[in-house]
Amino acid sequence: MQRGTTAVQTPAFVASYDYRAQEGTERYFDYARTVARIAGLLSDRFGCEFKRYDQADQGDVWDGLAEDIESDYPGLVHLASVFDLVESRQISFEPKLGETNYRMRPSVRNNLFVYPEYRVALVRMPMLVHLGLLATEDLIFAPDDEQLSACLQAMQLRRSEERKMHVYTDTREGLQHCREPISQAIPREEVVMDETLKQQIFRSVDEFFGGDRTFFEQYQIPYKRGILLYGKPGNGKTTLVKSIAGSVESPVFYWQITEYTNSESIREVFAAAVKQAPSVLVIEDIDSMPDSCRSFFLNILDGATAKEGVFLIGTTNYPQKIDPALINRAGRFDRAYEVKLPDEALRLAYLRRKGLPELAGEEQAVHAAERTQGFSLAQLNELYVSAALQKRYDDRIDLEQLVLGLRSDLDKGRKRDWLNGTDWGGASNRIGFQ
Repeated sequence: MQRGTTAVQTPAFVASYDYRAQEGTERYFDYARTVARIAGLLSDRFGCEFKRYDQADQGDVWDGLAEDIESDYPGLVHLASVFDLVESRQISFEPKLGETNYRMRPSVRNNLFVYPEYRVALVRMPMLVHLGLLATEDLIFAPDDEQLSACLQAMQLRRSEERKMHVYTDTREGLQHCREPISQAIPREEVVMDETLKQQIFRSVDEFFGGDRTFFEQYQIPYKRGILLYGKPGNGKTTLVKSIAGSVESPVFYWQITEYTNSESIREVFAAAVKQAPSVLVIEDIDSMPDSCRSFFLNILDGATAKEGVFLIGTTNYPQKIDPALINRAGRFDRAYEVKLPDEALRLAYLRRKGLPELAGEEQAVHAAERTQGFSLAQLNELYVSAALQKRYDDRIDLEQLVLGLRSDLDKGRKRDWLNGTDWGGASNRIGFQ
């Protein structure tokens, strides 16, 4: 028996449909009656009275509950389901290589969960609304403020200790939030870019997350930082961001801007990052910010506390689309760094790190670095993969041929002329928007 509970038989459902009385749906889903039953059930179970709390801005409480359900957290108990005619379990597909893995577990909705150690209960209760559709009401029960505060702090600590990234995406249905494991950390030495630039960026990161704000206090520098990374696709901006995310112990927030981004989602993302500060907030493709909310976004950046404790990283492949106001005013983005195409020395360093000399010989790797001017790191990676495939299937490597093939594709992409020949009825061979 859990500590702090009494030996009381708990019903499987808080509300069961009475077929004999032909109970109407309005009475079956009666809000006051159901809440009173939940409160009574908890009082009988724990031997105390319970207060009800409004979640306000505590949306992350329900994310934490969902993660505890998913991970089978031993400190969480499923006490009962609410309505017997509403689904109370969910099916999820968890892809694994070579496996079809379906998992069934209690759903957040229509179930009463408790954290017995703190005597805190959470229930996302279905409610009948207009035209018979079901909405939900989020209810939090606790004996007092102290118990609830201790439970929420323990939940936040538990979540912060997991190496997971908060991922936000603006969709038609609103701002979607999930937490994904941070993939294998990329060591800083594996980030191939100009050494001076890399040193500047990581030095700024280390100073911010060093655990001591003395530097900021001594020089009266606001405890917030913003950098903008720009440059052509495939040159390591994402790799750099992943390396930063994997090298800090603080929470990481990743936000994908879309055409559905609005002022409310902007406010919510920044509030989440500030709440768990010090933190990293990555804004991918910042040039995609809709015109309708750019002014609000700039105002958020200007706010006195909107970025307090947040290390902001913006990325873009199209700097010409960036609103000049983002970097022309102090306090928004402090520095803008161009991640350039690799020069010959960096190309050779990258090919060596991939292992091309072991595959084709050092001389061939040096020659490949000389012949790949204008290639991005992503294209150099494709060169290595193509060489490995050619070695496997043909037992030989013709790097010159592979480089010429990739360069041909590169030129076609620039000219948007992908189709060989001219016999297309007089139509242009160019692909894409004309």
